[in-house]
Amino acid sequence: MKQAQRGFTLIELVMVIVILGVLAAVALPKFVDLKGDAQAAALQGVVGTINSASAINYAARSANSAKGTATIGLTCTTAAEAILQDGKMPTGYTTTTISLVAGNNVCTVTQTDGAATSDANILGL
Repeated sequence: MKQAQRGFTLIELVMVIVILGVLAAVALPKFVDLKGDAQAAALQGVVGTINSASAINYAARSANSAKGTATIGLTCTTAAEAILQDGKMPTGYTTTTISLVAGNNVCTVTQTDGAATSDANILGL
């Protein structure tokens, strides 16, 4: 009588290793380069903060003239710093003016350690 076969053959083990290798080769690149996505998300967070702070500042000044007029007359850099809670841009970010239109200033926010840029609208400039 023959005994029942136990375990896996060499061919079965090699096939499992090959399949795992292919899966790793396909899935790994999707998880390795997350730095760019993180920087883009951080940049969007800074731009969103500037946009929100600008809208709140504009609304407060428009509703209550005792706080000053809604037209501030500042450049992008000084306006962004004036409306942010800390009074300055976060470390690693700069602003430059794209266009000056009455009541709305379009600024580019740039990460200084990368090439990522995004536009912010500052109201009441």
